[in-house]
Amino acid sequence: MMVEDFDYDLPEELIAQTPLLKRDESRLLVLDKKTGEVEHKKFYDIVDYLNEGDTLVLNDTKVLPARLIGVKEETNAVIEILLLKNIEGDKWECLTKPARRIKEGTIVSFGDGKLKAKCCGVADDGIRHFELLYDGILMEILDELGTMPLPPYIHEKLEDQSRYQTVYAKEIGSAAAPTAGLHFTEELLERVKNKGVNIAYVTLHVGLGTFRPVSVEKIEDHEMHSEFYSMLEKDAKLLNETKKNGHKIIAVGTTSTRTLETIASVYGEFRECSGWTNIFIYPGYEFKAIDKLITNFHLPKSTLVMLVSSLAGRENILNAYKVAVDLEYRFFSFGDAMFIK
Repeated sequence: MMVEDFDYDLPEELIAQTPLLKRDESRLLVLDKKTGEVEHKKFYDIVDYLNEGDTLVLNDTKVLPARLIGVKEETNAVIEILLLKNIEGDKWECLTKPARRIKEGTIVSFGDGKLKAKCCGVADDGIRHFELLYDGILMEILDELGTMPLPPYIHEKLEDQSRYQTVYAKEIGSAAAPTAGLHFTEELLERVKNKGVNIAYVTLHVGLGTFRPVSVEKIEDHEMHSEFYSMLEKDAKLLNETKKNGHKIIAVGTTSTRTLETIASVYGEFRECSGWTNIFIYPGYEFKAIDKLITNFHLPKSTLVMLVSSLAGRENILNAYKVAVDLEYRFFSFGDAMFIK
């Protein structure tokens, strides 16, 4: 299967640069995965498509203000690092620009020395390992010195940093937001609960794979980077009961999907667990966990377009995307949403 098969034309002006004033007033394209038919709604209409006894699954990861801009101590060269993954203690895996300037032993200083990063390992593709040096509480320092690591296709400044967090974000550790969840407000989640729909949580910390394009020609040759996931016992129990009672599991986002499918594939059911997943879902994959999916519109030729194509069919997805382009839906992280039912 070729990566080119998942390409589509997208005018640049349809890439949303800022979030809407109200989260739940984004547009919602509803796609029937059996027939390919589409409907056009507002996101708050999602409640109409959820039934009593169903379970909505949210990824409660919280984005680190992980983008830091500092200077190399010896030369004052400007260096940007993006904290991707905590290795242990104060050691972090980071995406570094320009990486060629950073060798083992190099020290980068941030905020007039309030935070320093000493390179302790060199890897490929711009990855460096740093030991962070500071006094005090790291998260407080990051809140002061760091900014949200917005995707490279967003060029506008984000005035309100909280708009790149879901309203239910809790477990800090992500390098990017699980953006399908950005459409939910606390009031909308209350409406979901009042309808008798259950809400379960998983955690998947979004990592390097989010920032990496697919660079191979054949899909099967692509390797996903590992990301940390976890699920608590109460959520596993709720999901097993949902399945047992014949109700539907609706994943909010591709990150929730990948977590659920990983756990169901490993254990044959849901259970309390944590670990690392590099699951790659593309057409031909047999879903074991989810029935429906709330998601955003994804980049051409990306692993996420492949994932939604595996659930709804490639032709259905590409047709729906064409309709969305024609009707000028807003695309990507701050864009509109799709519901695959």
